[in-house]
Amino acid sequence: MKWTSKISLLLSTGLLSFGLQAAKWHMPTPYGDSHLPTQIAYQFAKDISAATSGEIDIVVHSGASLMKHPEIPRAVRTGQVQLGEVFIGIMGNTHPIFKHDNIPFLATDYAQAKKLWQAAKQEVEAQLNKEGMILLYTVPWPAQSLYTKHEVNSLDDLKGSKMRAYSPSTSRLADLMNTTPTTVQLPDIPQAFSTGIIDAMITSPSTGANGQAWDYLSHFTEVKAWIPKNFVLINKRTFKRLSPESRQAVLDAAQKAEQSAWNQVVEREARDTGILASNGIKVAKPSSQLLSELKKVGQVMTEEWQQEAPKEVKAVLAKYQ
Repeated sequence: MKWTSKISLLLSTGLLSFGLQAAKWHMPTPYGDSHLPTQIAYQFAKDISAATSGEIDIVVHSGASLMKHPEIPRAVRTGQVQLGEVFIGIMGNTHPIFKHDNIPFLATDYAQAKKLWQAAKQEVEAQLNKEGMILLYTVPWPAQSLYTKHEVNSLDDLKGSKMRAYSPSTSRLADLMNTTPTTVQLPDIPQAFSTGIIDAMITSPSTGANGQAWDYLSHFTEVKAWIPKNFVLINKRTFKRLSPESRQAVLDAAQKAEQSAWNQVVEREARDTGILASNGIKVAKPSSQLLSELKKVGQVMTEEWQQEAPKEVKAVLAKYQ
């Protein structure tokens, strides 16, 4: 009887331990606490905890502290973590549909970006489903513009320089700009500029403001070439194991997070561009020549994108246009 009681105690303890572990979810994100996507993630976690009375406790691991950015999609897919945040374009090698918001001059303002997302969402969700993941919400970045150490009025001014790349699309963009694509993740940008690993990058004003870009470069040219997004993904098995009530709580919090992100991004772009200027970076509009040359690059990339997955891309562009 005593032996049976011990076994029962061990079993009950084990089950209790499992339950606690299942309730504690880990959410890796690539970006630091000062970035809008991470701030949205923290609020998302709080909303879920409140809605489930603490049944689901999400630990947000910001700044790639738990794992590096490229590792996050696989970690969510395999269930190593329950959910995670990913820059959509980083999955471009998985399927071309994930490149939809990394094509220069396909969508250059927030109204266009929303329309493009609505056009692409069904195809994106279908591909994620095949990979064992479910889309929860998206967070747009401010429009992507050009950072350099000197004034740039044409692509000739960049020829031969080393351009930061952070996705398959940005690597191809660097090639078409006659620059050398060099993969550098966000936390490593300051050192990469300071040591000459990169000479230029196209990214958001938020990236520069949060990374104190004035310490290592001098010019920000507002080409506003595209508006990319992050998405937050959850492991499909994790989601399906939830009670109907908990599933709805997660979906409700996700809907709130996405709406909040899209509402805040315009103000964030203006604020962070102002921070760049106030710290001595020369903020300028692009010359007509530079803009024309970049738009031609965008046309080439759009055509190449269509060739990669004609059926899916054609469906997206038809809905969008």
